[in-house]
This record gives sequence, C-alpha cells and structure tokens, in this order.
Amino acid sequence: MFTGIIAATGHISRLTVKGGDLEVQIHSEQLDFSDVQLGDSIASNGVCLTVTQLLAQGFVADVSAETLALTRFSQYQVGQRVNLEKALLATSRLGGHLVSGHVDGVTELLRIEKTARAWQLWFAMPAALAPYLAHKGSVTIDGVSLTVNELSATAFRLTIVPHTAAQTTLLQLQKGSLVHIEVDLIARYLERLLHTKTPAPTTGVDLALLAQRGFL
Repeated sequence: MFTGIIAATGHISRLTVKGGDLEVQIHSEQLDFSDVQLGDSIASNGVCLTVTQLLAQGFVADVSAETLALTRFSQYQVGQRVNLEKALLATSRLGGHLVSGHVDGVTELLRIEKTARAWQLWFAMPAALAPYLAHKGSVTIDGVSLTVNELSATAFRLTIVPHTAAQTTLLQLQKGSLVHIEVDLIARYLERLLHTKTPAPTTGVDLALLAQRGFL
C-alpha cells in the first residue's frame, strides 16, 4: 500500500526485455534506500514494483505482461523520469489517500493552465472509470495523490500546488501526454459491494445484540 505522497523522483537507467516481459532498473539520488530490502515494493509512476536487486542508488524490478498491458512501461525509454514512493508502513502518516499501486489504466492530459501560483491540469475522463471519480474525491496520477476539483462528462480537473510541482514530474507533462491513473480504492470496493447479487453472510450481530452489550 502507498499514500500517493511522492518521496523522490528518479529515472529509468536500463530496460531489458526478458521472455515477453520487462526488467527495469531505476536510479535515484534522492530516495533513501537504506531501509529497502529485496522483495519490498516501490511505486514508480504509480506502478507497484517489487525490488529484485538493490543498487547503491537504485533498484531493479520485473514488469509483468499484465502490467505492461495496463501501463506505459512498454513505451518508456531510458532516461524517462518517474515519481517514487516506498511502501506505506503501519506507523506512517496517511498524508494522501490509500493507493494500491495497481494502475487502472492510462489517460491523456488535455490542457494545462497557470492560475496564481498553481497549475490546473485537465485530463480526459476514461468512460470505464467515470463512476469512481467524484468532486473533491481522490485520484492518483503517475503515483501522485490528487483531489478532483472539477468534473465534466468528458474530463476532470486537478490543481497542482507549487510543492507538488517541485516534488514530482507532473509539470514535465505536455498537452497530449499519457499518464497512469488509479481510482480511489474505497470507491472501487463500494461499487463491487453495491452491485453484488450474493447476500452478505450473516454474523449474528444486529442492533439488539449491540444494545444488549452496551454499545448502543
């Protein structure tokens, strides 16, 4: 699990095609790797990657065929800059929102505008993900936890404040850039619960029992 609060940026230093999927090496002089171990997870542009090899200032990970199909890693080239976040600890502050690192798809930057000291970014609304995006709800773009500030039938607007602009790669995007999108985890599970036709198993817990035990 992640929060969408970017700890550092880095860049892809090597890409190796292996048996139909990909091995990626990511270098970062900003991220602290001292507490990272083999098998740990690091979100790279929002994609949860498992560390298979540790380097002095970076790591190596495998990108599966499933991940390649849902993300832009197959189009990335050496030098591509990425947002990095280590996995959430149980003792960490949840500064953004719950992020799984399992990207839902790719969307396009439609336009970018400067207002005061912030930037307004409009992204295309993927039809399949539209039900999960809500005004003032959370969404993850290239690993960055952001708030949806405006919605239309075909697009949504995000505000990038100066701190986020300085700590991430978002302002390197241009009109037409493609980015990873992950919708809110809670919204996804709520949709599944609301549409399931199988009744939930009974637990024997009801209002009468709660009142009897002093909870009401």
